[in-house]
Amino acid sequence: MSEIAVAEPVAVDLEARPGRPWRLLFSTAWAQHRTKIGLGITLLIVGVAFIGPFLAPYEPDQGVEGQFPFAPPSSETWFGTDDLGRDVLSRFLAGGVSVLVLAGLSTAFGIVLGVAVGLTAAYSRGTLDDLLMRSMDVLLSLPQIVFALVLAATVGPELWLLVLAVGVTTMPRAARVTRGAAVEVVEKDYVRAAEAIGLPRRRILFSEVLPNISSPLIVETTLRLTFNVAVVAGLSFLGFGLQPPAADWGLMINENRNGLTIQPWPVVLPVLAIALLTIGTSLIGDGISRAAIGIERGRSGRG
Repeated sequence: MSEIAVAEPVAVDLEARPGRPWRLLFSTAWAQHRTKIGLGITLLIVGVAFIGPFLAPYEPDQGVEGQFPFAPPSSETWFGTDDLGRDVLSRFLAGGVSVLVLAGLSTAFGIVLGVAVGLTAAYSRGTLDDLLMRSMDVLLSLPQIVFALVLAATVGPELWLLVLAVGVTTMPRAARVTRGAAVEVVEKDYVRAAEAIGLPRRRILFSEVLPNISSPLIVETTLRLTFNVAVVAGLSFLGFGLQPPAADWGLMINENRNGLTIQPWPVVLPVLAIALLTIGTSLIGDGISRAAIGIERGRSGRG
Protein backbone atom coordinates (compact mmCIF):
# COMPACT_ATOMS: atom_id res chain seq x y z
CA MET A 1 0.00 0.00 0.00
CA SER A 2 1.28 3.38 -0.86
CA GLU A 3 1.70 5.74 2.01
CA ILE A 4 -0.55 8.75 2.12
CA ALA A 5 1.44 11.92 2.46
CA VAL A 6 0.27 14.03 5.33
CA ALA A 7 0.99 17.72 5.07
CA GLU A 8 2.79 19.19 8.01
CA PRO A 9 0.84 21.75 9.98
CA VAL A 10 1.57 25.32 8.98
CA ALA A 11 2.19 27.73 11.82
CA VAL A 12 -0.01 30.79 11.67
CA ASP A 13 1.86 33.99 12.41
CA LEU A 14 -0.43 36.43 14.16
CA GLU A 15 2.15 39.14 13.50
CA ALA A 16 1.89 38.66 9.73
CA ARG A 17 1.38 41.67 7.58
CA PRO A 18 -2.34 42.50 7.54
CA GLY A 19 -2.49 43.34 3.84
CA ARG A 20 -4.68 46.35 3.01
CA PRO A 21 -6.37 47.48 6.25
CA TRP A 22 -7.87 50.54 4.59
CA ARG A 23 -10.28 48.36 2.62
CA LEU A 24 -11.65 46.85 5.82
CA LEU A 25 -11.72 50.33 7.35
CA PHE A 26 -13.83 51.83 4.55
CA SER A 27 -16.21 48.89 4.38
CA THR A 28 -16.76 49.02 8.14
CA ALA A 29 -17.18 52.80 8.13
CA TRP A 30 -19.65 52.66 5.22
CA ALA A 31 -21.90 50.37 7.25
CA GLN A 32 -22.56 53.25 9.66
CA HIS A 33 -25.38 55.70 8.96
CA ARG A 34 -23.33 58.69 10.11
CA THR A 35 -20.73 58.03 7.40
CA LYS A 36 -23.38 57.88 4.66
CA ILE A 37 -25.07 61.05 5.89
CA GLY A 38 -21.73 62.85 6.17
CA LEU A 39 -20.69 61.77 2.69
CA GLY A 40 -24.01 62.91 1.26
CA ILE A 41 -23.71 66.36 2.85
CA THR A 42 -20.08 66.71 1.79
CA LEU A 43 -20.77 65.68 -1.81
CA LEU A 44 -23.67 68.16 -1.94
CA ILE A 45 -21.46 71.08 -0.88
CA VAL A 46 -18.58 69.97 -3.08
CA GLY A 47 -20.97 69.67 -6.01
CA VAL A 48 -22.30 73.16 -5.38
CA ALA A 49 -18.75 74.52 -5.19
CA PHE A 50 -17.45 72.93 -8.39
CA ILE A 51 -20.57 72.91 -10.55
CA GLY A 52 -21.99 76.17 -9.21
CA PRO A 53 -19.82 78.52 -11.30
CA PHE A 54 -21.38 77.07 -14.46
CA LEU A 55 -24.89 77.63 -13.11
CA ALA A 56 -24.50 81.21 -11.89
CA PRO A 57 -27.18 83.40 -13.53
CA TYR A 58 -24.98 86.55 -13.52
CA GLU A 59 -21.31 87.43 -13.57
CA PRO A 60 -20.24 87.15 -9.91
CA ASP A 61 -17.97 90.20 -9.97
CA GLN A 62 -20.40 92.58 -11.69
CA GLY A 63 -23.47 94.38 -10.44
CA VAL A 64 -26.94 93.46 -11.65
CA GLU A 65 -28.49 96.15 -13.84
CA GLY A 66 -31.38 97.91 -12.13
CA GLN A 67 -30.55 96.52 -8.66
CA PHE A 68 -29.27 98.51 -5.69
CA PRO A 69 -26.97 97.32 -2.87
CA PHE A 70 -28.53 95.00 -0.30
CA ALA A 71 -31.68 94.62 -2.37
CA PRO A 72 -34.10 91.98 -1.02
CA PRO A 73 -34.79 88.72 -2.89
CA SER A 74 -36.80 89.13 -6.08
CA SER A 75 -37.69 87.24 -9.24
CA GLU A 76 -34.46 88.51 -10.85
CA THR A 77 -32.16 87.91 -7.88
CA TRP A 78 -33.45 84.99 -5.81
CA PHE A 79 -31.31 85.83 -2.77
CA GLY A 80 -31.03 89.56 -3.33
CA THR A 81 -27.86 91.56 -3.88
CA ASP A 82 -24.75 92.25 -1.82
CA ASP A 83 -23.07 95.47 -0.71
CA LEU A 84 -22.18 96.42 -4.30
CA GLY A 85 -25.42 95.33 -5.97
CA ARG A 86 -24.03 91.99 -7.19
CA ASP A 87 -26.19 88.88 -7.31
CA VAL A 88 -25.76 86.94 -4.06
CA LEU A 89 -26.59 83.57 -5.59
CA SER A 90 -24.03 84.01 -8.38
CA ARG A 91 -21.28 84.96 -5.95
CA PHE A 92 -22.18 82.09 -3.66
CA LEU A 93 -22.11 79.55 -6.49
CA ALA A 94 -18.75 80.87 -7.68
CA GLY A 95 -17.15 81.30 -4.26
CA GLY A 96 -16.81 77.75 -2.93
CA VAL A 97 -14.02 76.44 -5.16
CA SER A 98 -11.35 78.60 -3.56
CA VAL A 99 -12.19 77.48 -0.02
CA LEU A 100 -12.24 73.79 -0.92
CA VAL A 101 -9.11 73.88 -3.09
CA LEU A 102 -7.05 75.88 -0.60
CA ALA A 103 -8.17 73.72 2.32
CA GLY A 104 -7.50 70.54 0.34
CA LEU A 105 -4.03 71.66 -0.76
CA SER A 106 -3.14 72.80 2.74
CA THR A 107 -4.27 69.52 4.25
CA ALA A 108 -2.45 67.42 1.64
CA PHE A 109 0.74 69.44 2.09
CA GLY A 110 0.64 69.15 5.87
CA ILE A 111 -0.24 65.45 5.89
CA VAL A 112 2.56 64.55 3.45
CA LEU A 113 5.16 66.45 5.48
CA GLY A 114 3.82 65.09 8.76
CA VAL A 115 3.83 61.49 7.53
CA ALA A 116 7.43 61.84 6.32
CA VAL A 117 8.56 63.29 9.64
CA GLY A 118 6.59 60.77 11.72
CA LEU A 119 7.84 57.74 9.78
CA THR A 120 11.44 58.94 10.00
CA ALA A 121 11.15 59.56 13.73
CA ALA A 122 9.50 56.20 14.46
CA TYR A 123 12.02 54.22 12.43
CA SER A 124 15.14 56.08 13.56
CA ARG A 125 14.34 56.51 17.25
CA GLY A 126 17.14 57.86 19.45
CA THR A 127 18.47 61.39 18.98
CA LEU A 128 16.87 62.01 15.58
CA ASP A 129 13.48 60.97 16.95
CA ASP A 130 13.77 63.40 19.87
CA LEU A 131 14.98 66.22 17.62
CA LEU A 132 12.16 65.80 15.09
CA MET A 133 9.36 65.46 17.63
CA ARG A 134 10.54 68.36 19.79
CA SER A 135 10.56 70.48 16.63
CA MET A 136 6.99 69.37 15.97
CA ASP A 137 6.05 70.34 19.54
CA VAL A 138 7.34 73.87 18.89
CA LEU A 139 5.21 74.16 15.74
CA LEU A 140 2.25 72.64 17.54
CA SER A 141 2.34 75.46 20.07
CA LEU A 142 1.73 78.04 17.31
CA PRO A 143 -1.95 78.74 16.56
CA GLN A 144 -2.69 78.30 12.87
CA ILE A 145 -4.38 81.64 12.31
CA VAL A 146 -1.74 83.59 14.28
CA PHE A 147 1.08 81.89 12.36
CA ALA A 148 -0.65 82.62 9.04
CA LEU A 149 -1.25 86.25 10.01
CA VAL A 150 2.42 86.73 10.91
CA LEU A 151 3.53 85.33 7.55
CA ALA A 152 0.93 87.35 5.66
CA ALA A 153 1.96 90.54 7.44
CA THR A 154 5.58 89.84 6.44
CA VAL A 155 5.13 88.75 2.81
CA GLY A 156 1.62 89.86 1.90
CA PRO A 157 -1.75 88.16 1.19
CA GLU A 158 -0.57 85.48 -1.22
CA LEU A 159 -2.52 82.26 -1.79
CA TRP A 160 0.60 80.09 -1.80
CA LEU A 161 1.53 81.62 1.54
CA LEU A 162 -1.87 80.70 2.97
CA VAL A 163 -1.41 77.09 1.83
CA LEU A 164 2.11 77.06 3.28
CA ALA A 165 1.04 78.49 6.63
CA VAL A 166 -1.92 76.17 7.13
CA GLY A 167 0.04 73.19 5.83
CA VAL A 168 3.03 73.79 8.12
CA THR A 169 0.78 74.07 11.16
CA THR A 170 -1.03 70.88 10.10
CA MET A 171 2.25 68.97 9.85
CA PRO A 172 3.03 68.46 13.58
CA ARG A 173 -0.36 66.91 14.32
CA ALA A 174 0.01 64.49 11.43
CA ALA A 175 3.59 63.72 12.50
CA ARG A 176 2.57 62.83 16.04
CA VAL A 177 -0.23 60.54 14.85
CA THR A 178 2.08 58.89 12.31
CA ARG A 179 4.86 58.30 14.81
CA GLY A 180 2.47 56.95 17.44
CA ALA A 181 1.03 54.44 14.99
CA ALA A 182 4.34 53.52 13.36
CA VAL A 183 6.30 52.84 16.56
CA GLU A 184 4.55 49.50 17.01
CA VAL A 185 4.65 48.55 13.33
CA VAL A 186 8.42 48.98 12.94
CA GLU A 187 8.91 46.22 15.53
CA LYS A 188 6.84 43.68 13.59
CA ASP A 189 8.42 40.55 12.16
CA TYR A 190 7.71 41.45 8.54
CA VAL A 191 9.59 44.74 8.95
CA ARG A 192 12.53 42.90 10.52
CA ALA A 193 12.45 40.42 7.65
CA ALA A 194 12.56 43.27 5.13
CA GLU A 195 15.58 44.70 6.92
CA ALA A 196 17.25 41.30 6.97
CA ILE A 197 17.06 40.91 3.19
CA GLY A 198 18.54 44.36 2.70
CA LEU A 199 15.58 46.42 1.46
CA PRO A 200 16.31 50.17 1.40
CA ARG A 201 14.93 52.16 4.31
CA ARG A 202 12.69 54.24 2.06
CA ARG A 203 11.08 51.14 0.59
CA ILE A 204 10.56 49.64 4.05
CA LEU A 205 8.87 52.80 5.28
CA PHE A 206 6.56 53.29 2.30
CA SER A 207 5.79 49.69 1.37
CA GLU A 208 5.86 47.91 4.74
CA VAL A 209 5.10 50.48 7.45
CA LEU A 210 2.91 53.12 5.78
CA PRO A 211 0.19 50.77 4.42
CA ASN A 212 -0.28 49.30 7.90
CA ILE A 213 -0.88 52.63 9.62
CA SER A 214 -3.37 53.83 7.01
CA SER A 215 -6.38 53.67 9.36
CA PRO A 216 -5.26 56.37 11.83
CA LEU A 217 -3.87 58.46 8.98
CA ILE A 218 -7.18 58.47 7.13
CA VAL A 219 -8.95 59.50 10.32
CA GLU A 220 -6.41 62.26 10.94
CA THR A 221 -6.73 63.51 7.36
CA THR A 222 -10.50 63.90 7.62
CA LEU A 223 -10.17 65.70 10.95
CA ARG A 224 -7.48 68.07 9.63
CA LEU A 225 -9.51 68.79 6.50
CA THR A 226 -12.54 69.65 8.62
CA PHE A 227 -10.54 72.08 10.72
CA ASN A 228 -8.63 73.57 7.78
CA VAL A 229 -11.83 74.44 5.92
CA ALA A 230 -12.77 76.70 8.83
CA VAL A 231 -9.23 78.12 9.07
CA VAL A 232 -9.04 78.95 5.35
CA ALA A 233 -12.49 80.56 5.43
CA GLY A 234 -11.45 82.52 8.52
CA LEU A 235 -8.28 83.78 6.83
CA SER A 236 -10.30 84.79 3.76
CA PHE A 237 -12.67 86.64 6.08
CA LEU A 238 -9.68 88.53 7.50
CA GLY A 239 -8.53 89.47 4.00
CA PHE A 240 -5.62 87.05 3.56
CA GLY A 241 -7.20 84.82 0.92
CA LEU A 242 -8.65 85.86 -2.43
CA GLN A 243 -8.88 89.61 -2.85
CA PRO A 244 -11.90 91.64 -4.07
CA PRO A 245 -13.71 91.52 -6.44
CA ALA A 246 -13.16 87.74 -6.51
CA ALA A 247 -15.97 85.57 -5.18
CA ASP A 248 -15.08 83.64 -2.03
CA TRP A 249 -17.25 82.42 0.83
CA GLY A 250 -15.05 83.87 3.54
CA LEU A 251 -14.71 87.14 1.68
CA MET A 252 -18.49 87.32 1.19
CA ILE A 253 -19.02 87.15 4.96
CA ASN A 254 -16.51 89.95 5.52
CA GLU A 255 -17.89 92.20 2.79
CA ASN A 256 -21.53 91.94 3.84
CA ARG A 257 -21.42 91.66 7.63
CA ASN A 258 -22.37 95.33 8.04
CA GLY A 259 -25.66 94.75 6.21
CA LEU A 260 -26.61 91.58 8.06
CA THR A 261 -29.72 93.09 9.60
CA ILE A 262 -30.86 94.54 6.25
CA GLN A 263 -30.07 91.71 3.85
CA PRO A 264 -28.83 88.54 5.64
CA TRP A 265 -28.48 86.21 2.62
CA PRO A 266 -24.98 87.35 1.53
CA VAL A 267 -23.75 86.18 4.94
CA VAL A 268 -26.15 83.34 5.67
CA LEU A 269 -25.50 81.36 2.47
CA PRO A 270 -21.68 81.04 2.83
CA VAL A 271 -21.94 80.48 6.59
CA LEU A 272 -24.49 77.72 6.02
CA ALA A 273 -22.32 76.10 3.34
CA ILE A 274 -19.19 76.16 5.52
CA ALA A 275 -21.16 74.81 8.48
CA LEU A 276 -22.67 71.97 6.43
CA LEU A 277 -19.28 71.09 4.96
CA THR A 278 -17.77 70.98 8.44
CA ILE A 279 -20.60 68.80 9.72
CA GLY A 280 -20.34 66.48 6.73
CA THR A 281 -16.59 65.94 6.99
CA SER A 282 -16.88 65.57 10.76
CA LEU A 283 -19.46 62.82 10.38
CA ILE A 284 -17.23 61.04 7.87
CA GLY A 285 -14.25 61.35 10.19
CA ASP A 286 -16.30 60.14 13.14
CA GLY A 287 -17.52 57.13 11.18
CA ILE A 288 -14.00 56.22 10.06
CA SER A 289 -12.70 56.73 13.59
CA ARG A 290 -15.34 54.42 15.06
CA ALA A 291 -14.55 51.84 12.39
CA ALA A 292 -10.82 52.07 13.12
CA ILE A 293 -11.43 51.56 16.85
CA GLY A 294 -13.56 48.50 16.11
CA ILE A 295 -10.88 47.06 13.84
CA GLU A 296 -8.17 47.59 16.43
CA ARG A 297 -10.29 45.98 19.14
CA GLY A 298 -10.91 43.03 16.86
CA ARG A 299 -7.20 42.59 16.26
CA SER A 300 -6.44 42.86 19.96
CA GLY A 301 -9.07 40.21 20.75
CA ARG A 302 -7.59 37.82 18.19
CA GLY A 303 -4.12 38.34 19.59
